[in-house]
Amino acid sequence: MILRRPSFWLILILSAAFVYLPLRGQNVPLREDLVLVAVAIILSSNLNLMIGYTGYVNFGHIVFYGLGGYIGLYLTTARGWNLVVAALAAGVAVSFLALLFGVGILRLRGAYFALATIGVLQAVQAFVINFDPWGRSTGMYMSFEAYKSWGGAMRALWLDYYLVIGVMALSLILSLAIKISKFGLGLFAIRENEDAASVLGVNTTVYKAIVYSVSAFLPAVAGALMFFKNGMIDPFVAFEFSLSLEGIVMLMLGGQGTVTGAALGAGMYEWLRSFLLTSPKLSDFQLVIAGGLLLVVVLFAPGGLIGWVYRLLPRARGVIE
Repeated sequence: MILRRPSFWLILILSAAFVYLPLRGQNVPLREDLVLVAVAIILSSNLNLMIGYTGYVNFGHIVFYGLGGYIGLYLTTARGWNLVVAALAAGVAVSFLALLFGVGILRLRGAYFALATIGVLQAVQAFVINFDPWGRSTGMYMSFEAYKSWGGAMRALWLDYYLVIGVMALSLILSLAIKISKFGLGLFAIRENEDAASVLGVNTTVYKAIVYSVSAFLPAVAGALMFFKNGMIDPFVAFEFSLSLEGIVMLMLGGQGTVTGAALGAGMYEWLRSFLLTSPKLSDFQLVIAGGLLLVVVLFAPGGLIGWVYRLLPRARGVIE
């Protein structure tokens, strides 16, 4: 039962800390830093469902976040929908699209699947660039009128922050729930040997399609919330390929296949990324350092930071999952 798992309570403590810390003195800079960490955790933990649990490397995971942002912002601005309803609708719509994409590309394996995910990302970006209702290449912008129903822009940004933290908590809980379930065991079987899993009765086609669709839902919801917060979206920001690469670095750094590792790697990498972007001398080397970090992890610590902890403290497996 998930309530008996120490990791579940660690997730709640982490989420409570994210809620409480910015409230002390209404610390807006800290809120802005933490919301970026929360989004990184959302993307990393849901990417973990494919890479860590199933063994399928998805280079186009950011497409779910971008599509969710577009659908959510369109519904809130052009259609006047409530933000929460629009974000949930975006999540459902993107999950359905992911299911359609998955039926086609999940027949591929290894490098062929990875390349196909890049193709999906580029195809969706090209479609959006030429899609009139979404502003084509200039994107969409939101007027301050949209914040009135939330009591003004300042209050809306705080409420949006709390919603993002809620999505972060749900992402980690979902990852834990799948990991300890029978469905999760089927995914791990696919990761270890897909042919053997099929022989043993795992419907690999259905399992992969479901987890691919599930991994799209919460990133899409987060995209809707974040681009509402930003007040604008364009196809080059929404579908930035480097963000997908950074998601893989986060996951490998913390430890793929682990709930805590996805969160830890995302937090550490987002801190490093913020440091590099604000450094006059190192800002241009962000992706170079990220690539070097990934190489070091793969060569010397393939289990990531959590794998290193497991080797030092074997009993930690019962507490940190």
